[in-house]
Amino acid sequence: MDVRLAARLAELRAERGWSLGELAERSGVSRSTLSRAERAETSPTAAVLNRLCAVYGRTMSRLLSEVEAEPALLVRAAEQPVWEDRPAGFVRRSVSPPHAGLRGELVEGRLAAGADIAYDRPPVPGLEQHLWVLEGALEITTQDVAHHLATGDCLRMRVWGPTRFRSAGPEGARYALAVVLP
Repeated sequence: MDVRLAARLAELRAERGWSLGELAERSGVSRSTLSRAERAETSPTAAVLNRLCAVYGRTMSRLLSEVEAEPALLVRAAEQPVWEDRPAGFVRRSVSPPHAGLRGELVEGRLAAGADIAYDRPPVPGLEQHLWVLEGALEITTQDVAHHLATGDCLRMRVWGPTRFRSAGPEGARYALAVVLP
């Protein structure tokens, strides 16, 4: 998956005719990090992928789905793509991957105890998200407001600016995230 993701990132940059320097300037990600990611020497972190998705106008799920086979109507649990940002303590399962004819997708997220992930911008401005905590506790900050969610709580939001996901419990957290393109 990392090799296909690297190739797709290089392809997206080439489609726009951008140099690594220009992409670095637009995304705020260093040229060396971008170069290593495009050569599959490293797997980009969630924060780096979010910045690139914002530049390319894609959700993270949409970008990841572009490097997978054609999406099927039925996605068996064993076939759902999983992506990890181990240093950040984040695991992301694409339960219902994006499809060209649909605007929504379903993601399962897992944050290790104490994990804290901040995104400086949405991948697509005005992105609609519904976050349902399945296990544990989360603190979600959006539009400079912190929301404390416990098991069973659901936060509905449109994402226009920075967001932060923090595992607020001792056991980590598992959540479902419904994502709907504007």
